Amino acid sequence: MSLFRLERLLSSRMLTQTEESGRMSRPIVRVAVVGIAIGIAVMILTLAVVTGFQNDIRRKVTGFGAHIQITPYDSNESFETDSMNRFQSSIEMVKRIPGIHHVQVYATKAGIMKSKEQLLGVVLKGIDRDFDWAFFQKNLVKGNILSLGDTTSDRVMISEYMAKKMNLEVGKKFNTFFISGERTRPRSFRVEGIYNTGLTEGFDDRFVVCDIRQVQALNNWDSATIAGYEVLIDDYEKLIPLTDEVNETIDYNMNALNIRDATPTIFSWLDVLDTNALVIIVLMLFVSMINMVSALLIMIIDRTNMIGVLKALGATNWRVMRIFVNNGGRLIMRGVVFGNIIGLGLCYLQDYTGFVKLDESSYYVPAVPIEIVWKDMLLLNSFTLIICSLTLCIPVMLVSLITPVKAIRFS
Repeated sequence: MSLFRLERLLSSRMLTQTEESGRMSRPIVRVAVVGIAIGIAVMILTLAVVTGFQNDIRRKVTGFGAHIQITPYDSNESFETDSMNRFQSSIEMVKRIPGIHHVQVYATKAGIMKSKEQLLGVVLKGIDRDFDWAFFQKNLVKGNILSLGDTTSDRVMISEYMAKKMNLEVGKKFNTFFISGERTRPRSFRVEGIYNTGLTEGFDDRFVVCDIRQVQALNNWDSATIAGYEVLIDDYEKLIPLTDEVNETIDYNMNALNIRDATPTIFSWLDVLDTNALVIIVLMLFVSMINMVSALLIMIIDRTNMIGVLKALGATNWRVMRIFVNNGGRLIMRGVVFGNIIGLGLCYLQDYTGFVKLDESSYYVPAVPIEIVWKDMLLLNSFTLIICSLTLCIPVMLVSLITPVKAIRFS
């Protein structure tokens, strides 16, 4: 029998005896495996939840304002924006930039929604037939999305927050008043659909989606005049370079602003989640390392007599060390496997049932969102295996300090 096979056999027998007998190393071995499993499960849940939160909120925010907005260069930050001609040659060039998914026009007008007992400041967001409805279809609660024809439509979409506050339902009419110069201009609209995104402050409490021709009429614009363009991209990770490329492509009298710069508060909060996740992962790795070091130290002390006998028979320190390293590796693999089963199992359970609920007004989502990125999971497992394996070098160095004479006396 080769020395390598002998080491594997001794390692396997030693681990089996540890689990089945009443040796003092038995409980610490189990604690080590459980500790690694819990650590892996917590790290998997942390990554899935943080990724889910970030991507869910990003999709909601960009659903209202797109990834990039192109407006007149001197446009102010109010909803009474400057205007521009919708037929821009540079926009056709923007559409051909790799990574640009869709470009659509929009216009806005601030007003006051009125019911019998309530007043609510709102913003009409006028959209045209080129509008991408994917976001609103996903968040539609009642009614239908707008269907725009050849004539100006009085149909609008409002949020569930507005519907409850103003006591409105699908098909019901309401009045809105707009300031135009020194005059107040009333408009009557009918509710076509009700949406709910969970982004109450600044979004659901503000935007009424309507036919762009309504806004053009209120602003005394012709059909070729708009407030700007909304640009949707394929990959959020390319937002900043694509914003720079769009700015280089459009005319000098236009400006491209991405959603991160337009809503810095929300995205700063999302960035903080990355730091929190990193702290949790580092702590769990540290706990796993301590568990493995403790388990191997106890196993070595528990097997001092065996180490002495092996050395007396001619085994080198390196050969004996490999036996314990092999044991440690098996324990780490068990912990990682059990941790993945627990962590991924809880992720799928939450994803399908949503049993962990949240306050939507505070967190923007009704339940803890889950999104599993397999590349991140693979990196997490690989990094854990490498770190814990390197940690095994610390306790096995104790083997070199044990001599046959001392081992026999210790026994």
